[in-house]
Amino acid sequence: MPSNVEIKAHLKDLAGVCKIAEQICTEGPTILQQEDTFFTVDKGRLKLRKIEGKTAQLIFYDRPDQTGPKFSDYNITEVANPDSLKETLGKCLGIKGEVKKTRTLYMVGQTRVHIDKVHNLNDGDFMELEVVMKEGQTVDEGQSIADDLMNKLGISKSDLISGAYIDMILGKS
Repeated sequence: MPSNVEIKAHLKDLAGVCKIAEQICTEGPTILQQEDTFFTVDKGRLKLRKIEGKTAQLIFYDRPDQTGPKFSDYNITEVANPDSLKETLGKCLGIKGEVKKTRTLYMVGQTRVHIDKVHNLNDGDFMELEVVMKEGQTVDEGQSIADDLMNKLGISKSDLISGAYIDMILGKS
């Protein structure tokens, strides 16, 4: 099962972070319009992601709600008919909520740097770092990569947030 180490943070200096990300990235920026529908599940999170101009994905992931780097296992399945799947899963599981965002993606080595404007939140801009773990790489190595990038981008521990955007929208974080 693929895995990553992730951090999520409020951005205090959007322009500054974007400038640094552009200087250190190996790929990007790429602008993505994303719509995530979250379903009610007992374990982890299950979401249907629609990305404008791309194939939709059903994504399951399980990670703790804590500030700082978090280890996460995930599965991604491409979906040919997302509207039908959304209706079916909504009927059997229930829809927890939706997150719509404009995401700017930069790749820095093995790390996906996401700069997010979440349309359902008025709390400003956000950033996620997802260190995509390589085979045999330890969680400590992933956390070290995340910490190093946080320092380069000027993200402090006080900027970190613990939950997912859906939790913030629903008022749980």
